[in-house]
Amino acid sequence: MKLLIVEDEAKTADYLRDGLAEQGWSVDVARDGNSGLHLAREFDYDVIVLDVMLPGLDGFSVLRELRLRKQTPVIMLTARDRIDDRVHGLGAGADDYLVKPFSFIELLARLQALVRRGRQQESTELNIGDLQINLLARRAFRDGNRLDLTGKEFALLALLAQRRGQILSKTVIAAQVWDINFDSNTNVVEVAIKRLRAKIDGPFRNKLLHTVRGMGYVLETREDEDAAANARPPA
Repeated sequence: MKLLIVEDEAKTADYLRDGLAEQGWSVDVARDGNSGLHLAREFDYDVIVLDVMLPGLDGFSVLRELRLRKQTPVIMLTARDRIDDRVHGLGAGADDYLVKPFSFIELLARLQALVRRGRQQESTELNIGDLQINLLARRAFRDGNRLDLTGKEFALLALLAQRRGQILSKTVIAAQVWDINFDSNTNVVEVAIKRLRAKIDGPFRNKLLHTVRGMGYVLETREDEDAAANARPPA
């Protein structure tokens, strides 16, 4: 499970990062609101721990901006036990609220509950054109034919499908699929994309996996665009 902590108090952030890592979480930390918002938008997290009092953007502002694009579960932390603060946070889109100081065990339980709730709401079936993906069974079919994918190829396909129509950079793909910081000298993403494209697009007329030069990759149907182009009279 992947988690983002947005907390400017170094001692608290390090304590949470180390404790959650011991519990098997993959943890990123941001020390200010602007950095936290950037990471929350760019990467997919199972849940976000968001402090209210932050340098730059405060927690409420980060949450409002995030909710314009994503519905990642968020638990807010604050040192102020005021009803209006809690109402403000929940009204801005927070899923839960915890007042400092708090028990690590309670935070862990709340995080696990948010992740379970979010997964129950997620669809386990994704369809893009004649491509069907079952996230639970980890199987994919194209035009009724099962695709023979490795574990990493399926993870890559699932990421692209869940972000359908959105261009994903190599940096984002490397972090989400391989959990690594992208090295410009490493071609692991290009190789994986090439192999995945051969399997999901190779035998089929309509292509789904597209390269956007200088930006990244996107999974989407383009039949409508192709049909429109074919319908235009010659110049």
